[in-house]
Amino acid sequence: MKDVMVSCPPMLGQIGRFMDYAAERGLRLHPAKVTQILSEDELRALLPGYDGWIIGDDPATRSVFEAGKAGRLRAAVKWGIGVDNVDFVACKDLGIPIINTPMMFGTEVADVATAFVISLARELFYIDRGVRAGQWLKPAGISLLGRRVGVVGLGDIGRNTVTRLQALGMKVIAYDPGVEGDAGIAGLERAVWPNGVEDVDFLVFTCSLNKHNHHMLDAGVLARCKAGIRIVNVARGPLIDEAALIAALQSGHVYSAALDVFEVEPLPEGSPLREMERCILGTHNGSNSIDAVIRASHTAIDRLAGFFGPGAD
Repeated sequence: MKDVMVSCPPMLGQIGRFMDYAAERGLRLHPAKVTQILSEDELRALLPGYDGWIIGDDPATRSVFEAGKAGRLRAAVKWGIGVDNVDFVACKDLGIPIINTPMMFGTEVADVATAFVISLARELFYIDRGVRAGQWLKPAGISLLGRRVGVVGLGDIGRNTVTRLQALGMKVIAYDPGVEGDAGIAGLERAVWPNGVEDVDFLVFTCSLNKHNHHMLDAGVLARCKAGIRIVNVARGPLIDEAALIAALQSGHVYSAALDVFEVEPLPEGSPLREMERCILGTHNGSNSIDAVIRASHTAIDRLAGFFGPGAD
């Protein structure tokens, strides 16, 4: 039986479902004590005691893998889609097999992105807060029919988001240098970032994070955007220069934002975003449906067991 540390919060939230499934495949799961991520120091101290690791959004750096390799660590799986926190080159150099679990959450995260767009348009969150505070607010929102929305990223999440927004009658312009044409979606416009941001009413980020798109939405791009634009991010926090976004929200140039992800997670207590009434703040939870977590966790367990192979005890 191989001992495996699990540090992915959504999987940890349902960890009881997976113990027997993993044991049948020769893996003994050990839940890490974590809210969002473990630090590098914590990982360097813990990993040498395990044969495998199911990674969340932790800093899976070269030094972390080196510490693990010096102990018992022999294989890892990145739970979920994003891999920007994992040094795959280090794993290759160290001979640690690793893979992620792609194509698991396209519909789930797209559902959240669409819900954010609707809520920002009609200010449903603001109304809810008012009722809870004893107020009877009736803010006039905006209609979605005919509005233009820029979707950044045409992967699984992006494509599912586009079709949902089109079903609401929105006109979608998509940005993704890695995908050519209309990605099989009728009526989809394409542009090179940030061309056309002057004309959109919403920007929705669904792409992965890499060295080329860090702070792709910065003060310069925000200044080009239409006054009153609404911003949604269900991808990765560092895609947006958070300080620039805060300034644009404070000035009113950006009307509102819905952010499931941030540059620092959990969101620091002193962040001005916490005081902004027209913002929806999430907990990097867009993929966390019962169904999707089961799919991704079973896949992670299967792939990790596959690295050890039959009779690996």
